Amino acid sequence: MNGGSLGIRSGSYSSLDKKQQQNNVLLPIQTPSTTKTKPYSKMFKDKEKLFHWACKFAGRKRVRMFLLLAISAAVFVWVFYVGKDEDQENHNGHKVNDSLPLNSSETPPMNEVQTVGIVNRVSFPIDVERTEVRVMPPPPPSYFLGYTLPPGHPCNSFTLPPPPADKKRTGPRPCPVCYIPMEEAIALMPKVPSFSPVVKDLTYVYEENLNKETEFGGSDFGGYPTLKQRDDSYDIRESMNLHCGFVKGRKPGHGTGFDIDDNDLLHMEQCRGVVVASAIFGAFDVIQQPKNISEYSKRTICFYMFADEETEADLKANGGLDETRKIGVWRIVVVRNLPYTDGRRNGKIPKLLTHRLFPNARFSLWIDGKLELFVDPYQILERFLWRTNATFAISRHYKRFDVFDEAEANKAAGKYDNASVDFQVDFYKKEGLTPYSEAKLPIKSDVPEGCVIIREHVPISNLFSCLWFNEVDRFTSRDQISFSTVRDKIAAKTGWMVNMFLDCERRNFVVQQYHKEVLAYLAQMAPPVINPPPPPTSSRSFVR
Repeated sequence: MNGGSLGIRSGSYSSLDKKQQQNNVLLPIQTPSTTKTKPYSKMFKDKEKLFHWACKFAGRKRVRMFLLLAISAAVFVWVFYVGKDEDQENHNGHKVNDSLPLNSSETPPMNEVQTVGIVNRVSFPIDVERTEVRVMPPPPPSYFLGYTLPPGHPCNSFTLPPPPADKKRTGPRPCPVCYIPMEEAIALMPKVPSFSPVVKDLTYVYEENLNKETEFGGSDFGGYPTLKQRDDSYDIRESMNLHCGFVKGRKPGHGTGFDIDDNDLLHMEQCRGVVVASAIFGAFDVIQQPKNISEYSKRTICFYMFADEETEADLKANGGLDETRKIGVWRIVVVRNLPYTDGRRNGKIPKLLTHRLFPNARFSLWIDGKLELFVDPYQILERFLWRTNATFAISRHYKRFDVFDEAEANKAAGKYDNASVDFQVDFYKKEGLTPYSEAKLPIKSDVPEGCVIIREHVPISNLFSCLWFNEVDRFTSRDQISFSTVRDKIAAKTGWMVNMFLDCERRNFVVQQYHKEVLAYLAQMAPPVINPPPPPTSSRSFVR
């Protein structure tokens, strides 16, 4: 490893001649002679006399049988050594060309899939062809398994300093984060996907005619899965079919609710690397332009802002939206036919189902519409995903880490009707939800601060996103209440973990701005501006 970059192992096949020289094995090679034979030598004449003498006493038939057996034995011995040498060459020369780092101590289990190959070994001069069928395993797939920064790297010894002693400021605040330079972060971007435990393939439910026979909850957008179907979705298997929004159409955004123009869908499908996504519905926020973004990131990262028709009208009137459909780095995607009357629930679609809206993207960074991004996305991905070998990262709540406390805070703030919150929490209690305690370590919190999500689009993280959305669709839109239930159910079957980093680290790379209505209120409450008097028209002073 050089400078923290990924180690790549590569192997190549040696030539047959080189292998023979290394093994000190010379295979007999027979070539037909094209020249006439010379007269018999004296030695050969003696052998000929011996042959006639043998025929005289043993008979011609027995001599022919003897010669046939001798030729067969010679051919058998030749084939045996040729096959043995080929097997030895294949065993010594075959290496997997992958991109796994050299410092990886473990290799994840591989699929034991075998293919059948037909090998024509050798063609005999006596018109006998031997065809041997061999079962050969495919080369094992390559996975990204993380890396370690080189010795002496400043981030290896970085520790959080104690919070400043400022008695006047007691609320949450940002803390330092050790990012590596942007160029290094780009170089460390994994060439292969991360390992996905258990689940390898996901397909999604499509229902042209919705079956609405369910116990409770559900919607035309997310479907109406029964509780039995919900339980089955937590039975993690290698191949799974599950509800994950957009159930009324074969393609997300096409007649599914949350409908998107074909031109925008085409651009979204072409995003194959990193996508940064956000949304503003109801003209609720002001678009924030990211800062400290490199020119390389502006060229290679997809920045998408989803907006409803009300926000579109506001942006055309006040935000400078024109036919280019872009404002700064953001491409504005107008969404029509929103499936929910609750704007917060509509916002969970691009937030939790990013992998469905961008089916070819490898990584995504979700930020709420009220946030302003201050660090390059490549550096964020390197710090919270690649360096920690995680596929899903989200910050902990700055204050609460227990679901029961979070539910009570939601009720006190009037963020959802109390009866629905109580029903959801009671349902989870019957399934085994308990208050957070140290018994859950190394899990340090059950409550996320869900305004930022960093993820790699691999089957296990996509499964988590789908199941988390299904809980939001069935119960309340308060995703912080359902987060730990989904996480723990998946972890129990797969051992998969979420990287829950500190909230002060999140505040290092995003800054929360005021909602538009708050900005309007502050503008009204601001004292009137007193303009200075105009300058005199001449240098003379007038005295009354």
